[in-house]
Amino acid sequence: MAWVSLILAGFCEMFGVAMINKLHKDRNWQSLLLLILGFGASFLFLAYSMITLPMSTAYAIWTGVGASGGAVLGMIFYGETRDWRRLIFIGIVLGATIGLKLVS
Repeated sequence: MAWVSLILAGFCEMFGVAMINKLHKDRNWQSLLLLILGFGASFLFLAYSMITLPMSTAYAIWTGVGASGGAVLGMIFYGETRDWRRLIFIGIVLGATIGLKLVS
């Protein structure tokens, strides 16, 4: 259950990052509320997963999922460049994340 919670924390982190971008564009209270809820849920799921998972592994996976997911969301929804080099480095981050899970 800790791994499911950790992946949910990463997805909530991705949502929070997307809401930062939305807040910069819209500047309304709904965007701010969604941003706070996204990051709040992310921290709660991360804290829950760290009850059983080592802090170093949980934090690294959480940041890896959040960073790579945020980059992918930027490419899909916000028109950021889809350069092959960016995709390779996102793959490296995800590969390192999977590697941490395998050795944990």
